[in-house]
Amino acid sequence: MNTNLLRLETKAEDDSNDIEAAIAKLNAAFDTKMTAFTGELKAANDNIAAEKKRADALELRLNRPGAAANDNKEPTAETKAFEKFIRRGPEAMGEEVKSLRVSDNTAGGYLAPDQFNTELDRNVVLFSPVRQVARVLPTGSPAVLWPKRTGGMTASWVGETGPRTETTVTFGQSRYPVFELAAYVDVSNSMLEDSSFDVASLLSFEFGEEFGYEEGKAFVNGASALQPSGFMQDSGIAFTVSGTPTALTADGLLDLYHAVKTPYRANAVWGMNSATLGYVRKLKDGQGNYLLSQSGIANVPITTILGRPVIEMPDMPDIGVAGNFPVIFGDFQQGYRIFDRVSLSVLRDPYSQATNGMTRFHGRRRVAGGVGKVEAIRKLKCST
Repeated sequence: MNTNLLRLETKAEDDSNDIEAAIAKLNAAFDTKMTAFTGELKAANDNIAAEKKRADALELRLNRPGAAANDNKEPTAETKAFEKFIRRGPEAMGEEVKSLRVSDNTAGGYLAPDQFNTELDRNVVLFSPVRQVARVLPTGSPAVLWPKRTGGMTASWVGETGPRTETTVTFGQSRYPVFELAAYVDVSNSMLEDSSFDVASLLSFEFGEEFGYEEGKAFVNGASALQPSGFMQDSGIAFTVSGTPTALTADGLLDLYHAVKTPYRANAVWGMNSATLGYVRKLKDGQGNYLLSQSGIANVPITTILGRPVIEMPDMPDIGVAGNFPVIFGDFQQGYRIFDRVSLSVLRDPYSQATNGMTRFHGRRRVAGGVGKVEAIRKLKCST
């Protein structure tokens, strides 16, 4: 019996040892699995962080002004076809001509592809500063009709049983006819045959400069029946006097600032030419502080007056002449509208200049513009 008891005790001890060994083995396996899982989790987190960093960098790049929607270096089929059209004409294109969009206007020509238009628009802004601040919209019509409210609300305080006033709002509309800009550029046939020469960039810059210069003048002072209406020619825009017939004063600028209604001042900008801006830089307030300040980062200066940015508009009138309006201030997003009908249409003419070894490119751009809300912007007049 003692022998059996001893055997049972020995077996129990062995079983206990086996259980402890099994538990130790399971713990070791668990630790190994946890270590591997922790490493995999860390690697996954690192990958997520790296992807997020790349996504943030991509979003930042796409949000930059002028960033193209298609950031691929490989040009699209339409861009390739347009490049071939410029160099060799539609006769040498074969089936590729189907990639080009034909202008819907009777003047004909091929519409430039999106990548080309992006470059053109960037160049136009360089010479047409009003585009930087105005509201720019596309249109598919020969004229834009924009509704506007002409009558205000008629709500009134009433008693518990007093008669109520009918609330009536009346609407009118503003009409913005589309006008056409045209120019042509002669390019030597040798340049067209040289594959290393970027003809598209040349035409982009040339047309951009021509169109930007002309539309910039029209948006400010346009008064002809063939061009958009300029805001300086709109008799509905009110003005504030500067306090002197031949100069500007700090008080005059302060008066102009506060004459614009508060909701529009939040997004308002100053507009003036370079000579006027140079004059304003010297103006000081009653404490001897310059009215104009300059700040910015990464070598991009931001010039402000009373906290609002200044846009140089070279077509604004000069100071020094009684009755001139050298400064304008207000919210141009609300105050002035631009409508683009055709960004650029190009017609290739290899014949008229063939005897001179040149090919002529006719460019067309159709655009409308005009004042939206007269109360959103206001002029400063050189007057007592």
